[in-house]
This record gives sequence, structure tokens and C-alpha cells, in this order.
Amino acid sequence: MPAFLLRYRVVLIVLLILLGLLASVWLAGRYAERRAWEERSFEARGQLQLYAQSLHTLVERFRSVPEVLALDSDIKALLRAPHDRLLRDALNQRLERLNAAAGSNVLYLLDRRGEALAASNWRDWSSFVGNNYAFRPYFQDALRQSSGRYFAVGVTTGIPGYFLSHAVRDDAGGVLGVLVVKLELEELQREWAGQAGVLLVADSYGVVILSNRPAWRFRALQPLSERDRAELVEVRKYAEQALQPLPSELRRRIDASAEWRRVDGPQGRRDYLWQRLALPEEDWTLHLLVEPQALVDSLRSYRLAAAGVWMTLAFLLLYLTQRRKNQRLQAGIRERLEREVTLRTAELREAQEGLVHAAKMAALGQMSAAMAHEINQPLTAMRMQLGSLRLLLDSGREDEVRAGLQRIDGLLQRLAGLTGHLKTFARKSPAGLAERLRLSEVLEQALQLLAPRLRSEQVEVRRAIDDDLLVLGDAIRLEQVLLNLLHNALDAMADVDTRVLSLTLRREGEQCLLTVADSGGGIPGEQLGQVFEPFFTTKPVGQGLGLGLAVSYGIVRELGGSLEAANGERGAVFSLRLPLAP
Repeated sequence: MPAFLLRYRVVLIVLLILLGLLASVWLAGRYAERRAWEERSFEARGQLQLYAQSLHTLVERFRSVPEVLALDSDIKALLRAPHDRLLRDALNQRLERLNAAAGSNVLYLLDRRGEALAASNWRDWSSFVGNNYAFRPYFQDALRQSSGRYFAVGVTTGIPGYFLSHAVRDDAGGVLGVLVVKLELEELQREWAGQAGVLLVADSYGVVILSNRPAWRFRALQPLSERDRAELVEVRKYAEQALQPLPSELRRRIDASAEWRRVDGPQGRRDYLWQRLALPEEDWTLHLLVEPQALVDSLRSYRLAAAGVWMTLAFLLLYLTQRRKNQRLQAGIRERLEREVTLRTAELREAQEGLVHAAKMAALGQMSAAMAHEINQPLTAMRMQLGSLRLLLDSGREDEVRAGLQRIDGLLQRLAGLTGHLKTFARKSPAGLAERLRLSEVLEQALQLLAPRLRSEQVEVRRAIDDDLLVLGDAIRLEQVLLNLLHNALDAMADVDTRVLSLTLRREGEQCLLTVADSGGGIPGEQLGQVFEPFFTTKPVGQGLGLGLAVSYGIVRELGGSLEAANGERGAVFSLRLPLAP
């Protein structure tokens, strides 16, 4: 081959190698760039999901607070008599206690005109009492659709907060006023401060209301129209805050929720990976801005790796390692979320069991005086018997001594049976246990515990009991339900002359029906719908927490039954229905 042809071939091969190398580096760079953006976008999406979960958990924790308090009779009483000074002072103090217990920032009550009648911060210089908030959307939404939620800067305190509201209605369904809880999200913001990237929470107007970087707060992500500005001024959503724009320029769109943007932010003009996640319930949007410097360095490394085969293999190993790391990260996040859900479920169950046990201890406390009398009688009898036995022993009358010892043994067995059942009843038994049991036997156990009180108060017990009815349940918890019903019946008859307790147990279809009726005068009609509400009681202060019937209602519902209250001919009638055991 001529020398010039050989040189020409060598040059051609070198050119082909260089072109191939350049092509492989370019293709590898393009591929590496796309993969790097996708992986970082995926990680940012997972990070946004965690932020969204923390926000949702905080809001859901307090969402039902105004709805539950709107049912309170004291709140309705003040709305009907707003000029009653005693009612207002009492409700101010009560809202203060409830706010401290719930962990919210402010609880306050507005009348139909939007004027604050009572507030948990009534002692503070920034008290809401006397201010009018009719212009706030959360008040108007509560009037129109029973509830509302709204983020705004407080006009009284100047502190931003999230407001949850619910209408207070009378018995006919008319609106009496609005109950509002304010949550200040500053603590949540402080928790986010150490996280990587710039987190922005924007409302429906595109204004940043929360951020882990304070300098980014109250900046507009998009230009506001004159109509929007007028509306914001009218409702004073951001008070006196000046809404500065946050200009940005789109460099590249990665997917539907991720972009590469150049932003003129508080730290100057920089490039960010901009990720979004919508929160439809609050009508907010989460934005996470991450500087892509690490992505640029990774891209350069990938391009250098494409220069040779061995670097290509190294790139594959790095890619597989990174992928495995991402999978471990995802698995760890899922595991933590599942563990958190399991933990919260266990805590809720433990709290429910504690409430049931507290009600059980309250029932034992009510019976303590009568039980002390019941135990003291056989003790006194045994003391007298022992004195007689000494005299009989001295006289050598052994047969009579044996008879006396048998009587003492009977008294001891009676005491052991009573104290043993008390210990069993007081045991903190977990929920969910189920056994086949005769409801008549459970009723007899409850009557045995109440026997001293029945005798001392001269209560006539009338029974119509079917002893063959079997149900599935926990005997101790069912006995607690029956004790609560019997205690309430005896309390209702405390001030009447004729005390008759009527107990009926019969089959009704595929259910077992137990009724407990007293002769105590009944329950006022307007209170019938409230008897199963927690902390509702008609007893004087200090004689009841209002937990017995609420706990009983929950236990019966867990067993698949129902508990109802009504008025009979002479007093109240409670009907307990449970499905028959198969």
C-alpha cells in the first residue's frame, strides 16, 4: 500500500475514533443529564410529599375542634344572650382552658354580625373580644356553608395564621354565630428551617405564605391583577405586608411538575430545580427549589466517564449503586410512615382503653361507701362470733364451736367472693376480647355490686329476665355498661319517694334487648339528644364527669349493638340492644 494511502487511512481511523468518542460523550452526556434531572425530581417529589403530610397532619388535628365546640350548650346560651356579663366571663375562661388543652393558638366566638363575644386570649393586650371580623372569608364561608378555612395575617396581632371556622346553629338549624380556631404555623416553619432547598407554600393567589427561608415570604410568584389586589385589600388577607414580586425565567421543562428556572430571589439570580405539589384541600401549592450545582458536577463526571469502556462500566456501577440507594431511601420512607401510622393507632387505642378504665374506676368510687358498709357487716359479725367461741371453748362446748367456725367460714367466703369480683372488675382489660356469655349473668354481677346501695336506698327491683339469651362480648366491659346504666337510674331516683327499678331482658328478632327503667321523673326533652355526648351531665358540679354514658355508648357500638335513651311513664328508659351469639 502506498505510503500516502496508509497515512490517509490512519488519519481517517483517528477521525472516526474522535468522532465516535465525541458522539459517545455527547450521547452519554444527554442520557446522564436526563437521568440526573429525573432522579433529583423524584427525590424532590418525595420530599414534598413529607412536607405535605406534616401540613395535612397539623390541619387535620384541629379540623374538628370548632365543629365539636359548636355543639356546646354554653356557647349557644351566650349567643342567645350576648349581653349577659356572667355568661361571657365564664365562656372566656372556658375557652382559655380549652385552647390550652387543645394546643391551638386562639379560640374565639363571633356572633351573626361578626363581632367577637368571647376569646381564649381575653386577658392579653391583643384580645379579640370586641373586634369585628365580618369581612373575613372564613366567617362568610361559615355562614353560607357551615364551615370555612382561610390563611391570613391577623389584623389584631399582625401574626399570620390559618383559621378554621364552623357555624353554631340553634335547634331549628338557624345560624347563631361562628366558632373559630386560629393556628399559627410559625413553629412548623421553624422545623423546616434546617431542611435543604427553598420550600415555598403559596396560596390560591400565588403569594408565598410559608417558607423555610423568611426572606422569601410574602412574595408573589405571579403578577396580581387589579381585581385580585382589590379583593386582598378588602379582606385584609396580608394586613400591611408589601407583596414583592419573585421574577423567574423558564430554562427547561422537565416534566409536568418540575422545571429548571432562573430566579431573581433574595440571594440574587440563581438557577433552581423548581418542583411543585398541589394541596387541593387547602387550595395551596408546595414549591421546592433546589440549586442544580450538584447536578452539573455529576453531568461533567458522566461525560468524562464516557471517554473509555472502563469508565462506561464505572458509570454503570455508579448508576446501579445510586438506584439501589434511592430504593433504600424509598423503602425507609415507607417504613417510617407505616411505623408512624401503627404508633398513632396504638396510642389512640391506648387512650380509648384509658378512658374506659377511668369510667370504670369512677363507678367503683361511687360504690365505695356502700361496699365499705357491705364488708363491715360480716367483719362485725365475725368479731362477735369469735368472742362467743372463746366462751364456748372455755366451757368445753366443742360442737357449738364447730358450728360457729362454719358460720365464720361462710362469712369469709362471702367477703372473698365480693372482693374477688371487685378486683376482677377493676382490672384494666384490653378491648377486642369476645366470648359467649349469658347477659342475665352479667346483669346479676352488676346487681351484686350495687346490692348495698339498693338495700340502703330501699329500691324495689322488678325483673322480667330471659336467662337463655347468649351474646358475644367482654363480660367486664358489659358489666361496666350495666353499672353505668344502673347507677344513673339510682341517682335519678335519689329525691323521689317511690323508687322502682324495672329490668327487662328478652329476645327481639336476632337481637337481645335489655331495658333499664326508673321512676325518677325522666330526662328533659331538650337534653335527650345530648346524654351520650362526652362531658355532658345533668348532675351537680362535682358529682359526675359526664363520661359514663359516652364510654358505655362506645363499648356497645364496638360490640355491634346500640344504646338509646327515652322517657317512659314515670322516668327514663335506656334500651341496650346486642346481636345474639350465633
